[in-house]
Amino acid sequence: MFFHSDITPIYYILPAIGFIVGLFGTMLGGGGGFIFLPVLTLLLHVPASIAVTTSLVATLPICIVGVLGHVKGRNIAFNIVPVFLLMGIAGTFSGAAIAGWISSERLKAAFGIYAVLIAGNILHDTWKRKEKDQTARKQRGWTKTIKGSFFGLMAGLITGVFGASGTAPVLAGLFSMDIPLKRVIGTSLLVVLVNTVFAVGAHALVGQIDLTLVYFLTAGSALGAILGPMLLSKANVGGSENKIRYGYAAVMVAIGVLMIIK
Repeated sequence: MFFHSDITPIYYILPAIGFIVGLFGTMLGGGGGFIFLPVLTLLLHVPASIAVTTSLVATLPICIVGVLGHVKGRNIAFNIVPVFLLMGIAGTFSGAAIAGWISSERLKAAFGIYAVLIAGNILHDTWKRKEKDQTARKQRGWTKTIKGSFFGLMAGLITGVFGASGTAPVLAGLFSMDIPLKRVIGTSLLVVLVNTVFAVGAHALVGQIDLTLVYFLTAGSALGAILGPMLLSKANVGGSENKIRYGYAAVMVAIGVLMIIK
């Protein structure tokens, strides 16, 4: 289940990557698994089955530290969290079971396709955001519950199958509920944390976790996760939010294409 790989020179750049992922992950509402998985598979050529479980464990410190920071900043809508978590937890166990049936190459290609599709959804939602915001204000409580359950299930499945944070579905659901951006980010991170904990438990029963990679990644990510919520609390993100979303989508497309063709 747990093992230590031999250290190679390329490992020494992992703390810097972890720092960037921890910083922006806690500022954008994600744990960083979306970046860790491609780094492990494309840069270090780790088999996808091992990369999934290792990515999940490396994500945990970012989520824990980030959530604590957002709790302190009162950026979490606790009344919304249960809607996402009930279906999300079920999704993580289902996703872990599905991952056990897929080969490493198909798993990597499937993640690439997922990345491109989610990037397209982000671009579409950002382009139509003004209309979506106006309709969101008219939604009733039961509509939000249905949306939260659906996006929570999708996030759980993504976390379980790919070892990614499932941030994109959670953010999509929260944005549709018309709550302030900073609360969207903090709430998303809490949902991601719980999903990740259950996904680690599910994968630990059948997968392998490279603790050497976990140490190197978290050496930088924990520091980044501490600074992220602090910077977000002082930032005025309203004017640049759409630019951030477009940039995030562009990175997702690039990663997705690389995962498919390599």
